[in-house]
Amino acid sequence: MSQGIEEGVALSRLTTIGVGGPARALARASSLAGLDEALRWAGEHEREVVPVGLGSNVLAADDGVDALVVRLEGELAAVETEGELLRAGGGAANAVCLHRARAAGLGGLEFACAIPGTAGGGVRMNAGAYGSDWAAILERALIASAEGTGWLTTAELGLEYRRSALLAGQVVAQVEYRLRPRPPEEIKAEVAELVARRKATQPTNKRTFGSVFKNPPGELGAGRLVELCGLKGHRIGGAVISPRHANFIENAGGASSDDCVGLMREARRRAREQHGVELEHEVVLLGGLTLV
Repeated sequence: MSQGIEEGVALSRLTTIGVGGPARALARASSLAGLDEALRWAGEHEREVVPVGLGSNVLAADDGVDALVVRLEGELAAVETEGELLRAGGGAANAVCLHRARAAGLGGLEFACAIPGTAGGGVRMNAGAYGSDWAAILERALIASAEGTGWLTTAELGLEYRRSALLAGQVVAQVEYRLRPRPPEEIKAEVAELVARRKATQPTNKRTFGSVFKNPPGELGAGRLVELCGLKGHRIGGAVISPRHANFIENAGGASSDDCVGLMREARRRAREQHGVELEHEVVLLGGLTLV
């Protein structure tokens, strides 16, 4: 293994739901040079590259992931403001970005208080909540891959509902948000209101990987649809569909990724058979996991 590349790191330690076997290799990149080195290593060893931020939208196989898992740290998780721009490393936590924005009197990121992930993860899936998303605030993003590094605009990133045009092997190294002046006390008040709404409706004190399914077209959200299928509180092994919000799976103790996949398959089956709706997963499945 190259210097700085770790072997066999348990992904259960790096994901919010706390399940998953070992990563074949793990790189903690704290600079663009370090990230480039890790990506070159992956190319030379023909390893898939899997960026994992705070692990909040990830379900990794119990057998592990035969890939180079990349975590961005140091300057690739730093945040600064300049005028109405907020610059963040791809590994910067949304909570840190929001704190810096509020301190600088910049509004627009308030919705991100409901998304316990990173700037880079938000770009990759065009994360959103409470009527806004990354596409609404993103100016551009620095994308790194084995082929090189360059800036892409929002249009070039192809941001749509919970997806982007980013390919496997591409890592969001840095992000620039275009925000707007807003009094810090107004930002604080809106965030407090959104956090209270989230705590009232979601299992924020449980180990989950966030939303399981994307909301399908139509009036019914994914959580309401799964609830109508009678699956609130349904359990397989150590995993349970949250009794509070049916679009979340909780690790109730000793859960495995297979337990979680079993619940997801059952939810998809019932939604298809009972309502004619094909649910699409929002969580990123790693290590060959599939719902078919």
